[in-house]
Amino acid sequence: MMASKARWLGYGSSRRSVLDVVVVSELTEVEERRIRPFVTDTTGPVFALTNLPETVKGALFARYSRSPKSLRRLLLDEFMADGAGAAGEAAGVERAEALYDRMLAEYGDDSVAQLGGAHVAVEGVSNVLTKVLQWGRLASYLEQSTRYIAYTDRPGGRWRYHTPAHVAAHPELGPQYTDVLDRAFAIYTDLLPRMTAHWDARVPQDGTPAAARDRAIRARALDSLRGLLPAATTSNMGIFASGQAYEALLIRLMAHPLAEARECGERMLVQLRQVIPAFLSRVDRPDRGVRTAGYLSDVRTATARVAAELLPPPPDAPCEPRVELVDWDPDGEDRVVAHALWPDSGRSLAEVRELVRAMSSEDRGHVLAAYAGERGDRRHRPGRALEACTYTFEVTCDYGAYRDLQRHRLLTLQAQALTPHLGWALPPEVADASLDGDYARVMAESAQLHAALWEVFPQEAPYAVSLAHRMRFTVVMNAREAMHLIELRSQPQGHESYRRVAQEMHRRIADVAGHRHIAGMMGFVDHSGADAGRMAAERRREERLR
Repeated sequence: MMASKARWLGYGSSRRSVLDVVVVSELTEVEERRIRPFVTDTTGPVFALTNLPETVKGALFARYSRSPKSLRRLLLDEFMADGAGAAGEAAGVERAEALYDRMLAEYGDDSVAQLGGAHVAVEGVSNVLTKVLQWGRLASYLEQSTRYIAYTDRPGGRWRYHTPAHVAAHPELGPQYTDVLDRAFAIYTDLLPRMTAHWDARVPQDGTPAAARDRAIRARALDSLRGLLPAATTSNMGIFASGQAYEALLIRLMAHPLAEARECGERMLVQLRQVIPAFLSRVDRPDRGVRTAGYLSDVRTATARVAAELLPPPPDAPCEPRVELVDWDPDGEDRVVAHALWPDSGRSLAEVRELVRAMSSEDRGHVLAAYAGERGDRRHRPGRALEACTYTFEVTCDYGAYRDLQRHRLLTLQAQALTPHLGWALPPEVADASLDGDYARVMAESAQLHAALWEVFPQEAPYAVSLAHRMRFTVVMNAREAMHLIELRSQPQGHESYRRVAQEMHRRIADVAGHRHIAGMMGFVDHSGADAGRMAAERRREERLR
C-alpha cells in the first residue's frame, strides 16, 4: 500500500511519463498564458478545468466528442475567440448556450445535460419534502441530522416545522395544527434533559474522554426522542447534481400533488437558471417538461383510482415492525460464483454456469472467499459479480428509520403513504426512564390531527404524522448493494431502529434464501447491542484530534 501511494505521489509536472511522450504541445506561449487560468496543466495529458461557468465546461465536453481537436484547442478556438480574454465572458457563454440549444433541441442528445452541475441549498423544508427531493438516484444529497441537532430552539418565536398556507388559513384546522405541533415540540424539549440524564446514568464511566462521552450520550438521547418530532419538522438540505438530474427533479416536483413540493420546484428553477440556464431550457416548455409532468400526474391519479376499485381497503390496525424477504434468486450464489469466475475463464457464461452447478458447496464457498479477499474494513467491497443476485425485502419500521434507509440510491425503493394506521414504536429506554406517558400523548394527538387533515387536506395529512409512526416500503437490491447497506446501517453508532432492519436483512439472506456464503462475505455486519451508541466512534474521534 505504501509503495502504491508513493508511486502516485511521485508523479508531478517535472517528471516525464509514458503518457508525456505522445503529447505534443500545440499551444504557443501566448496561448498558454491565455489558457492558464482555466486549466490545471497547459501541456500534460491529464488536467482539470477551473474558473469556468458550468455552461461552458459542459459545452466544451459536448464538442469534445464530435471534434478532432484537443480540449485546450477547443477552448481557445471556440470559446475564447475574437480576442475574448476569458472563456467565462459573454461571448463564450453565448456560444455554449447556442450549442446546448442545438444539441438538446435539434438532436435530442440528452447526455450533454450530464456535463455540468450545480450546488443548491434548500432550507427550511419539511421532512416530507426531503424524501421527495432525495428520490432521484443520480445526485448527491446532504441533510441535517436529528441526531446532532436538537430541535429545541424557536427561531423567530416559532418551532421549526412547516405549516402549509391553506392549512394555516383554515378557521378550525389551522389552530389545531399549530396547537398539536407546538405541544409535540414542547414535550420533546422538556424530555430531552431528562432523557440525557437517563443515558448518563446508564452508560458506564470507562475512561472515555469526557467530551467524547458527552457527545455520545447526547446523540443517544436525541435518537431516543426523535420519534416525537412530526414529519412537518423542517430541515436544511444540500444537493449537487448534473443538469440532467435537476431537469428530472424539477419535472417531478412540478407534477407532485404536494403544494410545498411545487413551490420548492419553482424556487429551485429560478435559482438554477442563474447558474446552469442552458441545461434547464426544456423544464417549463409546454411540449417537454410541462407535458411530461402532466403524464406523471395522470399516471399517479389513474393508478390510485384503479387500486381503490380493485383492492379492498386496508385494515386500520397496528402492525409490528418486520423485515420480510419476499423474493430472491434461488440460484443466487451460483450466479455470483459464475460471474466471479467468468472473466478469467475464457469460456461462455453458459459454460461457466454449468460448471459451477456441478461444484460442491465447499468449492463455491472457496470461490467466494477468494473473491471477497482480506477485507480491511467495510469499504473494501468485492466487485460486480455480487450484482448478479437480487433480493426483495418488505420492511415495516418507523418513519425515522425509513428516512435513513431511503438515502441508499443504488436500489429500487417503493413506499406506501405515511399514516398513523400501522402504529408507532416506543423506544424501550423511554419507558425505562418513565417518559412513555408523554410520548404516547404526542402519538395520540398526531393521529387525531392526521384524521382531521385527511378529511379536508389529504395531501397535507402526512405532516402531522410523527417520526415514530410506522410505514411500509419495499427494497429491491443486488447482493453488492445489500453488503453496503447492511454493513453500514448495522454499525453500533447507528440508530437502533434501522440497525435492527439491517441485522434482520442479513439473517434472512443467510437463513431464508440460504445464501450463507454471500452472508458470510458481509464480514462487517454488527449484530451486537449498542447501549452507548456512538461511544466507540467518539473515542476514535478524540484519538484522531489528539
